Amino acid sequence: MIISIEDIGINFGGVAALSNVSFVVNAESIKAIIGPNGAGKTTLFNLITGVYRPVSGRIIYDGVDIAGKTPDAVAALGITRTFQNIELFSNMTVLENVMVGRHVRSRSGFLSCALRLPIMVGEERRIQESAREHLEFVGLLEKADAMPLSLPLGHQRYLEIARALALEPRLLLLDEPAAGLDEKETEDLGELIRRIRERGVTILLVEHDMSLTMEISDEIVVLDYGKKIADGTPREIQYNKKVIDAYLGGGIGA
Repeated sequence: MIISIEDIGINFGGVAALSNVSFVVNAESIKAIIGPNGAGKTTLFNLITGVYRPVSGRIIYDGVDIAGKTPDAVAALGITRTFQNIELFSNMTVLENVMVGRHVRSRSGFLSCALRLPIMVGEERRIQESAREHLEFVGLLEKADAMPLSLPLGHQRYLEIARALALEPRLLLLDEPAAGLDEKETEDLGELIRRIRERGVTILLVEHDMSLTMEISDEIVVLDYGKKIADGTPREIQYNKKVIDAYLGGGIGA
């Protein structure tokens, strides 16, 4: 187990967005979170990554309760994410976008950066080399000098993943990475996610594409109105009556 969500809850305007949600994610696995719009999936991601502070419960990561930690502190622990709506720096090149993700691991202080001391120059070179390696991993190295908004949507998704991987995370949160992709692009994305897991990265996935979710996930959690209604293998979820009634309308693949 790498992370345990324990009775987590949060309210917005007096309404419970999540209530007593609990589940675990095993190390080097792919676990999906599914549910109707408004079920609390992205809210859960925001809690894990420190954007929101829960009103109840704990988030135990590597034996430490990280609930309420700031986003930068969470990132430093090896947790990173992508976003439902792609968030890229449009005024930076593809390579520079990935380098930003790596800078959280930088050891150079403000003074060495301002004075361009040799230690900073050498580290900047290593950051650039690492960024190129991650671009090569996702198949975008030849686009290193391009501007991100010139890329097709699928490549922008890959760029965001490369930037997240530059942090060298142990836990990667993917928020609807297949949104807007066609069937072939979604198939390729599934293969990329598998290759990321093969590198020892644990993946927590929010995704509406049920074919992709069922194919690549080891386990699936189902949320409905901020509560967990099921947790199990894809096959168990596929035939779970509560899931069918609340979300799937006849079963996955029916």
